[in-house]
Amino acid sequence: MLLALAPVLAQAAPAFTVDMGVVLGIIAAVLALFISELIPIDVTALGTMVAVILLEPWTGVGPTDGISGFASTATVTVLAMFILSEGIRRTGAIRTIGARIADWSEGHFYRAYGALVGLSGTTAGVINNTPVVAMMIPMAVNLGRTLRISPSKLLMPISFASMMGGMLTLIGTSTSILASDVSARLLGHPFSMFEFTALGALVLAVGTAYLLTVGHRLLPERIKAADDLTEEFAISGYLSEVVVTEDSPLVGYTVRQALTQLELDVDIVQMSRNGVDFPAPLGPKQFRPGDTLLLRTNRDTLVQLMETQKLEPIVRTKITEQDFEVERKGEALIEVVLLSDSPLVGETLRSSAFAQRFDALVLAIRRSGALLYDEIDRVPLEGGDTLLIQASATAAQQFDRSRTFVVIRADDEASFRSEKLPVALGILGAVVGLAAFDVVPIVVSALGGIVAMVTTGCVRPNELYEAVDWSVIVLLAGLIPLGMALERSGTAAYVAYLMGSAADVLSPIAMLLLFYVVTSLITQVISNNASVVLMIPVAVEAAQLTGANPFAFVLAVTFAASCAMLTPIGYQTNLMVYGPGGYRFTDFLRMGAPLQLLLAVVTCGGIWWMWGV
Repeated sequence: MLLALAPVLAQAAPAFTVDMGVVLGIIAAVLALFISELIPIDVTALGTMVAVILLEPWTGVGPTDGISGFASTATVTVLAMFILSEGIRRTGAIRTIGARIADWSEGHFYRAYGALVGLSGTTAGVINNTPVVAMMIPMAVNLGRTLRISPSKLLMPISFASMMGGMLTLIGTSTSILASDVSARLLGHPFSMFEFTALGALVLAVGTAYLLTVGHRLLPERIKAADDLTEEFAISGYLSEVVVTEDSPLVGYTVRQALTQLELDVDIVQMSRNGVDFPAPLGPKQFRPGDTLLLRTNRDTLVQLMETQKLEPIVRTKITEQDFEVERKGEALIEVVLLSDSPLVGETLRSSAFAQRFDALVLAIRRSGALLYDEIDRVPLEGGDTLLIQASATAAQQFDRSRTFVVIRADDEASFRSEKLPVALGILGAVVGLAAFDVVPIVVSALGGIVAMVTTGCVRPNELYEAVDWSVIVLLAGLIPLGMALERSGTAAYVAYLMGSAADVLSPIAMLLLFYVVTSLITQVISNNASVVLMIPVAVEAAQLTGANPFAFVLAVTFAASCAMLTPIGYQTNLMVYGPGGYRFTDFLRMGAPLQLLLAVVTCGGIWWMWGV
């Protein structure tokens, strides 16, 4: 077959047209915006949709096709899977298993580590891998504290395992669902529920073996195992207790007035008066003689405050996490991860009025392995930041309910609907089963699962919209018309011809490996869903030009786009563990590069063995 089509490649390349130039220009602009993140990627995707429609004479995509991404089965199915995953999360399924892991591990590192990696990988096959990791982070950190294991040793392997596990079934990741939609449009071959389960199992098995034997040895302990959050964040040196004297200029002023006038880098974390503790925020509280204040500030500022405001220091051996607990208000220290789709990204604590908005005070920020204490209210927040927060019980619940935060703490038994666990698992099983046996399409069974989750009380009506990552939905809907423009303008065929010319020197299996590597590199800097939209049309065209199996190339691109292990920004789950693990950017390259190369060979070899190339 390859020899029969050799003359095709010998012909001159297709003429480069204005249409192709326009579409390539759009792609270049999209890539630049994705990489620079000047605006959120979902807004970029929405702008892409508008541009493709406005340039219809060159893109071939009109308004009807341009907005069809919102009605795409891929988009609707991904939306439904977010809600189904929320039903499983709300019933505490993973928390229950995590408690058993803690008991079973009995303090042994390999038992705990192996169980966490195995749970993350297998669970991600039936629940979208992003919420899986969101549920696994608190479990891993709390288990690490119990067993005195650094979270740095646990969290990155969990993220990697969830990526690989997401390729066990069609519904494990939004990338597979989108790729199935593109494959159906180009080849008339959508993915079935277990289309690539055998390949996914092979990838997961090999990847897990790497994580268990080699991977964790390549990870440094960026964060030392600690039971106390003040110790883990090394904040004791920035905490001091002082007493307001009779002649202090602060007496009679409110906390808000004093802090505004002083304009110093200081926070009043707690005020104690007559044996009663008042936690921050303390804006309207007036200073009185004898008040004891717990301050967050550096030593130079502390000395200045004591001299100018007549404050007397209290000498204490050590300030611990217990000093922040105010039982009557449920006040405590918590660790919170800021996700990349949070509206707070780019804002500062001051500009977002964080303390007033959440009734909580940020004491420190962990970013890229470094701890930030000074002038933290002026630091623009970034996705992946881990915040050490003093929060009330109400504030902690507010963080817990939000999809843009991951709260790291021991799970509250009362916050889960454990009695609904069998029901939620039954609904998920029915959704998978109906789609797997072709009783109804996956989009229909998934939507039916939403109705079942709500009517049975696994998910409450007011939780439906909070459960959906709307940035992913807009991203999918916005990029689908770009894929159409890539095909209709002839750009995919043109690029495929250029890449297909490598068939003169490369065998089909080497071509397959080339597409895998190119896709995996692109995915490190742009969205995995964007990689699928851009690369599958080109891969299909290249396969058809060279006489190779197009479906094999679709699978290679899909798997490559779903396993971005070289950078923390390549995949959402990597960014989620970036802060809590205290990782540096290079840590992902150190452990991820060997695994990425191993999976490239295993995946392409598995495709050749199972489907042929």
